[in-house]
Amino acid sequence: MRRNRRACGLALALTVAAAGCAPGRPGDDGRVTVAVSTEILADLARNVGGDRVAVETVVPAGGDPHSYEPTPADAAKVARADAAFTNHLLLEEHALIKLFDNNVPDGAPNISLAESAEQYGATLIPLVEDVGLDVLWLGLAVRGKGPSRSADIRLSATKMTGPGEFALYLTDALGQPQVYIDSTDGLDARDVAVLPPDAHTHLNWAFSQPGEYRLTLSAQVDAGDGSPARQLGSGTFAFAVGVAPQTLLRDGRTRLLDAGHADLAVDLDTAQVFARTDEQGDIPADQVVIDVPNRAIEEVPDDERFAFVGTPGSRVWQLPQAVLGKHVHGEIDPHLWQDVRNAKAYVQVIADTLAEVDPDGRDTYQANRDRYLRELSELHDYVRAQLAKLPPDRRQLITTHDAFGYLAKAYGMTIAGFVVPNPAQEPSAAQVTKLSETVRNLQVPAVFIEPNLAARASVLRRVATDQGVDICLVYGDAFDANAKTYVAMMRHNADELLRCLGRTR
Repeated sequence: MRRNRRACGLALALTVAAAGCAPGRPGDDGRVTVAVSTEILADLARNVGGDRVAVETVVPAGGDPHSYEPTPADAAKVARADAAFTNHLLLEEHALIKLFDNNVPDGAPNISLAESAEQYGATLIPLVEDVGLDVLWLGLAVRGKGPSRSADIRLSATKMTGPGEFALYLTDALGQPQVYIDSTDGLDARDVAVLPPDAHTHLNWAFSQPGEYRLTLSAQVDAGDGSPARQLGSGTFAFAVGVAPQTLLRDGRTRLLDAGHADLAVDLDTAQVFARTDEQGDIPADQVVIDVPNRAIEEVPDDERFAFVGTPGSRVWQLPQAVLGKHVHGEIDPHLWQDVRNAKAYVQVIADTLAEVDPDGRDTYQANRDRYLRELSELHDYVRAQLAKLPPDRRQLITTHDAFGYLAKAYGMTIAGFVVPNPAQEPSAAQVTKLSETVRNLQVPAVFIEPNLAARASVLRRVATDQGVDICLVYGDAFDANAKTYVAMMRHNADELLRCLGRTR
């Protein structure tokens, strides 16, 4: 069955790109127009720009930059900009980054703050993934920067052999499957996964029958500038589905992937398609055997949206997505602002950029920058002092979302657990058990949800209720009515962590 896959997203991209051709910028009031991706960046820009700037934010108040899909009206905002700022490091949905890159006027600075802030002293930390699966956690990845950050890298299924059918898909945060490859009606140009440069994503790999399969993936890069796509390499991977993988360890295939984390990847510099693994390093495609054991068997849900996988109640052998919801990311944690010192680096980038765009306002921007940096230094000291009051065994943070690694590193906390739940499905017993054991064993008095992600916190709420611990609020990617500025957000987080973790259970 062929679905209408990604058609709406492609249509939107075309509409947005067309909107970027609209002429002219506002400027009747003489202010510099600044377009930013998130409200956190908007607050930093307003503090630096003051009355000389008009800041327009694309992701709406309370929105999630990881999943927000832009509109043509958003393109119009960006097309009016004298300067534009995104966080990047794959924080924002790729369509949002492409909107900025396609619509920022020629000559206007288009700044990735997370990358630019490093030269101003920002500290970057890697993402660490470990979900403790008892089967292989398999994804797709792109290594390399490519021609631009808005380029599309396409991994197409060009050939598949085996006794059954194959589907590659993810389940988004609303329980809706997004299908990338489906062999039931043959493979064609629609059987493709598209990633941005230097990105990684988690997916479900579903096979309808046991046996030996071979899947060929071919890669190409589209720079997004109208030039022809550049063909890269291809590779054929072997899968042992419900059969002993040793039967495929022949003819040069000597490396078995049966646990841990791995990606089928393309390197933009070498054009090679290969397996990238945490434990064994890079492995050529023709040396790999991927184990899909019988303990990976799942039943197809009684939901017509999953008809492409099989009939309701039938069995499939599936390597799971593990992290629920669409989760495309890079190797570096993008949530730099949770360390106030990194926010100070953002402020310096913004000030220098505005002075470049508006030289007459340089003195104003520098004065605003210096005033705000002093305020942020005081904020950093406040957060550090508040969290230092917690006993070491109470500095365990369990949240809905992996957004607090910088806060933990900067202020002496430990990330004990996080969840990205799917509210459309019941949590698995393994998910609930693992979180329950973490809460119980660490004797934490509270877990934390983000206000803008509260609707997705079903697993964490259930665990908290079962374990009799409090549910408290912290801010990750967005503000709300109770915290309308970056300073207010960080002060709240420090106070809430101290209040909730400092109490006796």
